Amino acid sequence: MPGLSRRQFLVRASALAASTGLALDQLAPRLASTASGAASPTASAPTPPGLTTLEQTVLRGSTGRGGYRTLVSGPGEPYLPRLDVLGRAADPARVASRRSLLYLGHLSDLHVIDAQSPGRIEPMIVQDHSAWGSAFHPHDPLSPHTTAAMVQAFADARYSSLTGAPMGAAVVTGDSADMHSNLELRWYIDLLDGLAIDPATAGTTYQGVQAWAEATWAYRPGDPTGGPFDEHGFPRLPNLLADAIANPVQSPGLPAPWYAVYGNHDTLLLGTFNLSPQLHELAVGDRKSYDFGATAALALAGYASSTSVMAQAADALSLAIGRPGFRKVTANPDRFLFEQVDFMAEHFATEPSPGPVGHGFTQHNLDSGETWWQADLSPNVRAFGLDTCNQVAGPDGAVPDVQFQWLKAELQKATDQQKLVVILSHHNSLTLENAAQRLGEPVVLHHAEEFIDLLLEYPVVVAWLNGHTHLNQILPHRAKDAAGGGFWEITTASCIDFPQQQQVVELVDNRDGTMSIFTTVLDHTSPADPGTGSDSRSLASRAREFAANDWAESPMMRRGSPLDRNTELLLPAPFDLERITDAALQAQRMTEQARILAHEERNA
Repeated sequence: MPGLSRRQFLVRASALAASTGLALDQLAPRLASTASGAASPTASAPTPPGLTTLEQTVLRGSTGRGGYRTLVSGPGEPYLPRLDVLGRAADPARVASRRSLLYLGHLSDLHVIDAQSPGRIEPMIVQDHSAWGSAFHPHDPLSPHTTAAMVQAFADARYSSLTGAPMGAAVVTGDSADMHSNLELRWYIDLLDGLAIDPATAGTTYQGVQAWAEATWAYRPGDPTGGPFDEHGFPRLPNLLADAIANPVQSPGLPAPWYAVYGNHDTLLLGTFNLSPQLHELAVGDRKSYDFGATAALALAGYASSTSVMAQAADALSLAIGRPGFRKVTANPDRFLFEQVDFMAEHFATEPSPGPVGHGFTQHNLDSGETWWQADLSPNVRAFGLDTCNQVAGPDGAVPDVQFQWLKAELQKATDQQKLVVILSHHNSLTLENAAQRLGEPVVLHHAEEFIDLLLEYPVVVAWLNGHTHLNQILPHRAKDAAGGGFWEITTASCIDFPQQQQVVELVDNRDGTMSIFTTVLDHTSPADPGTGSDSRSLASRAREFAANDWAESPMMRRGSPLDRNTELLLPAPFDLERITDAALQAQRMTEQARILAHEERNA
């Protein structure tokens, strides 16, 4: 296929120079190499310094005191082809003919945490560690450092290791702010935008359960003796909390425009309950609980009948607000708990680059209250960002009928326009079964089977990206008719639980009537062994080590199998991809390359 003419190249290069602020004489030579090789399987680009799990990955090492494990660098993992959707053998010649259609980053379940916030309910872990494990992690104060290290991994992976294509977009599939704090929401946006955040939310001295001797149930790095974390071999690190808040956390920002959807933690308290008036007051106040009874009495008043867990805490609900179990802390008004519309509105307070303003949400969303959107990630790939969160109760999700019908109509339009479609949601097909309803306000909810059947009606749907379960998992969904086809459901792990991995995804035209979707897992850019360092990368490394030692679960399970990590997912092309010309792909790639160069210039 013919590519861009010299005149077309110069016109486009001049426009990109103007939009990025880069000098044309510097930009044009870089774009020239991009344009000449955009459709070539051997196209290359500058190789960033970061490694993906194709080269090496992080694994659990030897066992020490109390069963505590350190981490080690292990061998990389190659791409494994999966033919479940294609339903036949793949043509080996595809390797020499493939061309990239879109290379994008997929983040999910960042769980950015302000660990010093009085609005957190950490003591609930005392009731049941396995049921309330998300209320407290030993690495909560290190969450911003982990997120920054993960953003760095995406910056390092800004060019595809397979095709050399620049990253064209990134998507965030929910659970970004852990505990509904506006401060957490602001941190997550700023870190993805490339701004520094200040973790010292209560002054220069750490104020929280991990610094208090009374909280024997918590991991107290200054003196962990006498509690369960000491029994499981967690180390004594007297300076850890001070180091966690000592300096602003720097982030390079994502190298491409990024888009966001709601997660259950962005919708409900701890992803499960409505926000109570008591919790709103507590979050911006000057008292923080370290005691189970006090937490249940104040923060969770009114929820005793909601779950069996809370029913067990009913005797605490009559306790006075001023009872023992609280300590005085420094109040911070920026910790106020955001409501649903606030989540969307905050995404408009963002840097113009990488953009876009709103990150998928539009003025229509703010005016109508609708929490779902569509956007073209490239001229040929359309994304639908869904809100699968149940606003009544429970961590799992469903698709309300109004959103279901909207999506059905839009999928028909995408089919008519021959757009490849990527579906984005927080929940996956294994957790799309929440039937909770408000009394007297019934709504039609669609669950996994109906939703999958809807997507299968439209062959332009090639991928469904999601999170929620904090594990790497890839599921095929094959059409039931004789013609075959279908789509791939791709679930990524989280930044809070081991292995603290995310992924890049690339849509590839094999030029033989098939497509491939390549998934590549990313470890965040911190060493396997944290050593004795106090810098942000070392703190992120320490967070991953702590996560690997959660004795209430099986951390290795969340890595998934090799068929859930670095994969080539084949499927039939839903239409003749030859209609996407090489010239069009070259123009797209020039735009993506110019944005990458602008990102590099900002971080130079």
